Amino acid sequence: MRFFWAIFTTTITAALIVALEVKIGPAPPIGPFLNPSTGFWQNAESKHILPQENLKLTGLTDEVIVRYDENRIPHIFAKNDHDLYLAQGYVTARDRLWEMDIQTRQAAGRLSEVIGPKALEVDRYHRRMGMVYGAENTLRGMMANPATKMMVLAYTEGVNNYVHQLAPKDYPLEFKLLDYAPEEWQPINCAFLLKLMSETLAGGSEQFAMTNNLKHFGPDVVNDLFPDYPFHEDPIIPVGTKWNFKPLPIPKPSAGFMAQMTDTIKTKQITPGIGSNNWVVGGNKSATGYPILANDPHLNLTFPSIWYQVQLSSPTVNVNGVSLPGSPCVIIGYNQNISWGVTNVDADVLDWYQVKFKDQQKKEYWYDNKWNPVKTRIEIIGIRGKQAETDTVLYTHHGPVVYESEAKKPKDDYDNVPVGNALRWIAHDESNDILCFYLLNRGKNYNDYREALTHFTAPAQNFIFASNDKDIAITPNGKYPLKFKDQGKFILDGSDPANDWHGWIPADQNPTVKNPPRGFVSSANQSSTDPTYPYYINWQFGGYERGKRINDRLNAMQNATVDSMRIMQMDNYSERANDVLPALLKYTDASKLDATQLKALQIVKSWDKHYAADAMGASIFNTWWAKFYQMTWNDEFDVKGVELNSPSTDRTEKLLLTEPNSHWFDNIHTQEKETCADIVNQSFKAAIAELVHDHGQPGEKWQWGLVKDTHINHLASLPGFGTGKFSAGGTGGVINALRGGNGPSWRMVVQMGPTVKGYGVFPGGESGNPGSFFYDDMFKTWKDGKLNELLFLKSATESSDRVKTTLVLR
Repeated sequence: MRFFWAIFTTTITAALIVALEVKIGPAPPIGPFLNPSTGFWQNAESKHILPQENLKLTGLTDEVIVRYDENRIPHIFAKNDHDLYLAQGYVTARDRLWEMDIQTRQAAGRLSEVIGPKALEVDRYHRRMGMVYGAENTLRGMMANPATKMMVLAYTEGVNNYVHQLAPKDYPLEFKLLDYAPEEWQPINCAFLLKLMSETLAGGSEQFAMTNNLKHFGPDVVNDLFPDYPFHEDPIIPVGTKWNFKPLPIPKPSAGFMAQMTDTIKTKQITPGIGSNNWVVGGNKSATGYPILANDPHLNLTFPSIWYQVQLSSPTVNVNGVSLPGSPCVIIGYNQNISWGVTNVDADVLDWYQVKFKDQQKKEYWYDNKWNPVKTRIEIIGIRGKQAETDTVLYTHHGPVVYESEAKKPKDDYDNVPVGNALRWIAHDESNDILCFYLLNRGKNYNDYREALTHFTAPAQNFIFASNDKDIAITPNGKYPLKFKDQGKFILDGSDPANDWHGWIPADQNPTVKNPPRGFVSSANQSSTDPTYPYYINWQFGGYERGKRINDRLNAMQNATVDSMRIMQMDNYSERANDVLPALLKYTDASKLDATQLKALQIVKSWDKHYAADAMGASIFNTWWAKFYQMTWNDEFDVKGVELNSPSTDRTEKLLLTEPNSHWFDNIHTQEKETCADIVNQSFKAAIAELVHDHGQPGEKWQWGLVKDTHINHLASLPGFGTGKFSAGGTGGVINALRGGNGPSWRMVVQMGPTVKGYGVFPGGESGNPGSFFYDDMFKTWKDGKLNELLFLKSATESSDRVKTTLVLR
């Protein structure tokens, strides 16, 4: 018996040892993870940091001093530019190495190497979209310029200094959770970060769905429901601005394009609401007599943040603001002379071309009246725990054929990607976008700003500008292809050279305005210009509501201050509600409502049209409008097995306000002939039924902040490492465009003047370590709509009681 128990306990002990050391499913080996010497315990950090730290780094040519303030923001002072960017790479990696690693893996199609087979389709998609191909071309552009080559190589060396210092016990927590080790940083990773931004902001397309619309409804309906200029608009470049240039000849539409737009044939979409706000008031509207600039880019909100705050100082530069972890320079910020910010343009820089292959071998394709050779690119995708997969991607002169057959395309994903089409995308072209930021960081005036912008390719951005010369300006800027009108609204015939991009809009003819008479410039992703601009940029942009509200407030504003701008960034007033709520109420028949519906009607009638966190009227209106939109369009545009694009909110407003007898209000699935009034009343009742079902009878639980789902997740959606759901105001169509997990990722206000002062905050903290006090220490400030005054030191020796620790690098 003793022998049996000895064998039994030995076997159990051995099994436990194996279980603790072996990775089971997505979980890390539990033994190493719990090990007090090397596991997650080592990631706990004290709020109280050392007053001074001294380190030696390989590659530095002189001493670098990094001074950290109370929010652990680094202020880097170097004696030359090489050391400055090496130190930037090092300190960024100390705080955000895992974020840098996982984001570049995502862009490069290498998630399967660490996550396993479940990430294979995502990796295959990114490879087939040409993300690696584009990054290789961008790296070539970076390396061709001495300044950017120096920056990228120095930044890379700084990151690798940190990677080489790490023992397994020092690995950031997510490496331990996912059970893999950091790898050396490569220069191409800096390019991958830019490709990821292009995918986020300029990687969507509705051409497949719009082409289906054209086949399903015909050109007359499409031209009516999907106009090239919206019903409501307040464009970025003020209406009536004169274009002081001679435009290039506009390409003529191809014969095939003209035929499809006049025929009577019958046979990753863009994510709405991704956008931003920025504006500058001139000195004549400012209390100080100098411009004030404000910017709040709206992106997916995560812990850690997409942004990393930093000050960079050397003999050639002293700049403050936010960077992208994984890329040198400050992306949004200011120096002693100028400030700048960005919002997304939503330019049409991604087109699909139908490919005609010679045969099933797909080695040749028809173009320009002859057969042309298809090029191939071999992509090898590593898969954790399995053999690597080899994928062959076909390329025409336009770009990659993302899915050449239905068999290659995942069954339930990427519905907006048409099969058998080649992709022409600006993100594939050689570029050197970081040169733009290198020059902006050192800019002194308007001419420097304009020169910097000539080097920025994609994703196209509305670059806003203010200077101590009291100049203000805005430029919807990027490398825009020269196209005929609506080229790219639908899938194009890839065999006809007339459908190719016809060159580029000259950079000095991009729309811009400097010191307009109204005394301010602004953007909120709406149309770049009025219809008089001679070139085609896109047929659709973001809604006009935020831009209209911003312009109305700035028009009325005098003696503006930093606090005026801060308060305005939190504005929750809904222009959409102002436009459509009176009409909705006009058509509502109160005599046919029950007691709960009448109570809700009274609440929304008395609502002040602000999406405040405690506003019940916001919840009612928002749900009502969503139901009205769905009941108007879904019966004809929600067709099983067919990817169709529904009309815009703007076109829906026009239908409600000017076409109450439209046949589109009739539900084709019922025998009755519904009118606008019928849909208004049905949608109101459906909205109240949904709110009662989800939140009970009208009361506190109907408050907007509780009804809408506002949250910030961990970048890998690890449970417990985000905020969870919290109550907040705002929504997609108001200035405070906070909805779901998307919203103001960085709020900044800069007061120009003899002493430039910046204020800003992002949700989260500088550290990417969930065990650090500085992981989320700025979240409450951001949530409360406040800003931190940004410490902007003139030198490494300047005294400030906000400096809490000093890191000396030698």
